[in-house]
Amino acid sequence: MSSRPVAAPLFAADDWPRYGERLVREGKLGARDLERALAAQREMGGSLDRVLVSLGLVSDVDAARALADHLGVPFVTGDAFPAVPPEPQGLLPGFLRAHHVLPLAQDDAGRLHVAMAAPQDAFVCKALRLSTGLEVLPAVGLAAEIDKALERLFEEPSAEAEGLESGFGPLGEGEAGDFVEHLRDLASEAPVIRLVNNIIGRVIELRASDIHLEPFDDGLHVRYRVDGVLLPGEIVPPQQGAAVSSRVKLLAHLDIAERRLPQDGRIKTRVKGRELDLRVSTVPTVYGESVVMRVLDRASVRFSLEDMGFEKDTLERFNQLIARPHGILLVTGPTGSGKTTTLYAALAKLDAATQKIITVEDPVEYQLEGINQIQVHAQINLTFASALRSILRQDPDIIMIGEMRDGETAQIAVQSSLTGHLVLSTLHTNTAASAVVRMQDMGVERYLITSTVNGVLAQRLVRRLCGHCKAALQPAPALLQSSGLGRFLPEGAPIYKAVGCERCRGTGYKGRTGIHELMVVDDALRAAILQGQDAASLQHLAVQRGMHTLYDDGLRKVAAGLTSLDEVLRVTQDSQEGADA
Repeated sequence: MSSRPVAAPLFAADDWPRYGERLVREGKLGARDLERALAAQREMGGSLDRVLVSLGLVSDVDAARALADHLGVPFVTGDAFPAVPPEPQGLLPGFLRAHHVLPLAQDDAGRLHVAMAAPQDAFVCKALRLSTGLEVLPAVGLAAEIDKALERLFEEPSAEAEGLESGFGPLGEGEAGDFVEHLRDLASEAPVIRLVNNIIGRVIELRASDIHLEPFDDGLHVRYRVDGVLLPGEIVPPQQGAAVSSRVKLLAHLDIAERRLPQDGRIKTRVKGRELDLRVSTVPTVYGESVVMRVLDRASVRFSLEDMGFEKDTLERFNQLIARPHGILLVTGPTGSGKTTTLYAALAKLDAATQKIITVEDPVEYQLEGINQIQVHAQINLTFASALRSILRQDPDIIMIGEMRDGETAQIAVQSSLTGHLVLSTLHTNTAASAVVRMQDMGVERYLITSTVNGVLAQRLVRRLCGHCKAALQPAPALLQSSGLGRFLPEGAPIYKAVGCERCRGTGYKGRTGIHELMVVDDALRAAILQGQDAASLQHLAVQRGMHTLYDDGLRKVAAGLTSLDEVLRVTQDSQEGADA
């Protein structure tokens, strides 16, 4: 039987350009991006499909489908994998894991059907044939799905342990698989499908940015984040809660059998005529799985700095900073403060036709025309730092780093700016001045900070007052003095407070705008940084040099009637504490 020929597709080295042309014809890849990917493949080696996925140009699924079509073999998804794969003699688990190979079936004719991440690899196909003595019929599968199936095959926990750890109670032998199938059936029933569609559909009318599905003993609580504040929604009965969570996981192509570990996925859907991209995250809790869907609504995103609430003087100085040929420009703030959107707007303002712009992001939330965007994949060691080292050989003019997380990334960013690149990035700090101290904590020397950092923009998002129901009030002189509002409000002018009406669903607010503090690093600040002054001292000096703090910029929005004083105090409390520290 070992003399049977292996049914492996022939694949010559010059087949990769034809494979790439197939993706271009299908509209999955631009011709210019294909040229760059082929150049990267020649430099880095490896297969073109992996290079395309690593660079974030093509999704895993699109790359795998195109490879299957190109080779003339089937494409098999994880849903179609057998519950109990065959285990032919001669195949070691280590070999299967190393080469992402999953046996699918063994027929009476002596043929072994396998799912492979790289069926064009003649060496692996030959090794399979020699090890098993069977004819090998390969199909294309996703490496991540194959790895999950192999993990379940060789490291399956006991059914009782799985039941206890997942919070569903102990399950008898054979009941775990039955329970998963029962969940899959429930999640596919019309009532659950309608319920999930309604939950997702409400984001359009509510203008929500996140959907939270939180399990408790009385059922699955649904909450929506609107303008940065969580609003309560419906409560799904306990008997339907697990089915609703499983329905979301099915839509996101997650493993519904895995209820003990966090998972991340993505849903692309169309709701009320609008394309929605949902980033899905699940984590196990005492009562089941908590699911959060982050709404990436392409239609509602504005990549224009002029529409983001910048005051005229701040916007003018920020535009001057992004026009500089080299150096580092940082945007700081907590999660959800709009840092990435501001960087996207800055990139959109730059001329991508005459400049090479490359971004490294985790994840790539929105795709920008003419800009090369790289998706971080930590599982294959494509981190911010490793990607940055590679893209410097791509001759970029401008580099955007999604987040400066560690010292290595910060050091490479500094070196990039010193060699003539403009580097844009984000940091998690409360104030603009704190970013300098954070870079020092990461191990960047002070003289390098003063040589590279051009400026730091700190920002928050405040809710806009509803234009239909906001009410004017005359502030008391004591309030004007204690709040500092008197500096920006003309004498006798009113401020406005939130009231609530049908149009704003009783909240008094509708939409959000940005408040900013922009610290431009000039000679005086460079001297202070070199002297090792702390964040509070740097902040005080920057204010003396003309910087408006987040709180001051918020007061300007209050004076203009855009937001309320209560909202500014709510949003800037952490920055005030950071400045006073």
